[in-house]
Amino acid sequence: MAVECASASYRITVAASSSLRQQVVLLGTLAAVLGLLAFVTVRTNRPASITVALARGLTPEAPQFVLPRLDAEGTLGLASLRGKVVVVNFWASWCIPCREEAQALEATWRRYRDRGVVVVGINVQDLVPQARRFLKETKTTFPVIRDKDNTVYRAYGLTGVPETFFVDRQGRIVRKFPGAVTDSKEWFRIVEEILAR
Repeated sequence: MAVECASASYRITVAASSSLRQQVVLLGTLAAVLGLLAFVTVRTNRPASITVALARGLTPEAPQFVLPRLDAEGTLGLASLRGKVVVVNFWASWCIPCREEAQALEATWRRYRDRGVVVVGINVQDLVPQARRFLKETKTTFPVIRDKDNTVYRAYGLTGVPETFFVDRQGRIVRKFPGAVTDSKEWFRIVEEILAR
């Protein structure tokens, strides 16, 4: 009788232990699925969908930033440029197309800066000495800031450089160009369109 009791108690303990393990595995699986869903939701809601929004004819709000200047002392923030048309160009010194595009950006800056247009270069994935050498070699005079940890790069949903965003006076992205545009007339045309709004 005592043996049967002990055996029954053992079976109950094993069954309870097995049930507990199944619950732990189930909870672990559920946590993993919820984590994946949260990641996908955050990823989907990130401004990486700027491209999708523009393709749908929308004008998403430009992600804000305040970054240290590379060309001068201090910082520069997008909010401080509200009321101006802003051409935001992401670049790196090792990027050959960025070098090819630099003249068109500089020409745009020189032509339109007195009409309320600001070209802002955002240096990414680069070393400071090489970036400063690039600015000197390309004779860049527009404001340049440095995104040393790629926070703004990710916020804009970039996958490479160069990439350029046109932000209207209300702080909304109205155009985006992945890759280099070396013909300054293309930049002039877009700036004129935005200024005419």
